[in-house]
Amino acid sequence: MDPALHRYPDLPSPVGSAASRLSWLRAAVLGANDGIVSTAALIVGVAASGASSGAILTAGVAALVAGALSMGVGEYVSVSSQRDSERAAIRRERRFLASNPVGQEAQLAHMYELRGLSPRTAHAVAAELTAADPLRAHLDIEYRLDEDESPNDPWSAAAASAAAFSAGALVPLLAVLVVPAGWAPWSVLVAVVVALLATGFTAARIGAAGKRRAMLRVLVGGVGALVVTFAIGTLFGTHVA
Repeated sequence: MDPALHRYPDLPSPVGSAASRLSWLRAAVLGANDGIVSTAALIVGVAASGASSGAILTAGVAALVAGALSMGVGEYVSVSSQRDSERAAIRRERRFLASNPVGQEAQLAHMYELRGLSPRTAHAVAAELTAADPLRAHLDIEYRLDEDESPNDPWSAAAASAAAFSAGALVPLLAVLVVPAGWAPWSVLVAVVVALLATGFTAARIGAAGKRRAMLRVLVGGVGALVVTFAIGTLFGTHVA
């Protein structure tokens, strides 16, 4: 642990904050990518069946609303479950520390020994961390959990996830609005290719990964989904007037 954090305990952890921001950014990019692909695939499938402009637009709006709600609910459940499990772990560690502080320090030292420290060093580290903040020390080594970084607002996470999906879904939906129904699959394809390249580039930049491979990966997956739904729409099309 940075000695400065011992002297100034109110300072935020820059590493933890950066990791939290990166996690949110990745989630936003993935949500937008999901909105782009799933909404575009549905629109292309309906358009390939020969449906009218109204039917295509209705399908796109329905996909946006249903997908955003599904993403929001899923994120709310996920974050709530994670928060509940982490809070349970925190309560459990507090009980252990209150009932057997000496045994907990010995356990902490043993865990550092398992990580490769010598017994003498492990006991010294355990004693220093216990003197500073025993709960934080145990949460870190046992659960990789930082109490300050624990999710505490599932509603915000749900809203952010739904907003990211909606932003992505607007790309193919707007592409449909500017062209006749017969050209909808092609305008959506162009819009989706551009949007997927952008999300792939952004995701790679956030994760400091190879941009070309990331862009190609999302592009192949997204265009593949459009090809499949276009084929299904053409096969089962009814040519609605």
